[in-house]
Amino acid sequence: MTLLIVIVVLVILALIYISMYNGLQKAKVNTEESWSQIDVQLKRRNDLIPNLVETTKGYAKHEKETLAQVINLRNQLTELPADAHAQKMEVSNQLTDTLKSIFALAEAYPDLKANQEFTKLMEELTNTENKIAYSRQLFNSSAANFNQRLLTFPSNMVAKIHHFTKVDYLEVPTEEKEAPKVSF
Repeated sequence: MTLLIVIVVLVILALIYISMYNGLQKAKVNTEESWSQIDVQLKRRNDLIPNLVETTKGYAKHEKETLAQVINLRNQLTELPADAHAQKMEVSNQLTDTLKSIFALAEAYPDLKANQEFTKLMEELTNTENKIAYSRQLFNSSAANFNQRLLTFPSNMVAKIHHFTKVDYLEVPTEEKEAPKVSF
């Protein structure tokens, strides 16, 4: 009878251990999948940029420096290795700032603003930027869930045994945290 109780307890403990391990693996996969969503949106934006630049070139010939910077940052982003998350987000943030300059061109060039192709591309880029922001939020939520499992008992013991490590959050660049200056 005692042997049966010991076996039942060991089986229950093994099932709990397996459940915790699987929970950690699922949280890790969710975090990786949410990063993949960011990557998908970055690629979408990178595919749209050449079209936007070509459309803009005809109207804003003297804005070549801004357009060249957009292309340069896009190329940097596409050349980074898949696992270079921090570098991708840094270049992506720079690209977002530079794209704001192209959107500002539409105000300076009414004909450009009226161009249907430019307007469609701007809308697509705006939608993509919103999707990137959402994907970043999803990644941070997934990372929080995974990190919470690494810190809470008893799953933290399983995490240490299998060498799970904390996932860093994506942070907003400091300059974007500042309140915009509005003047009339």
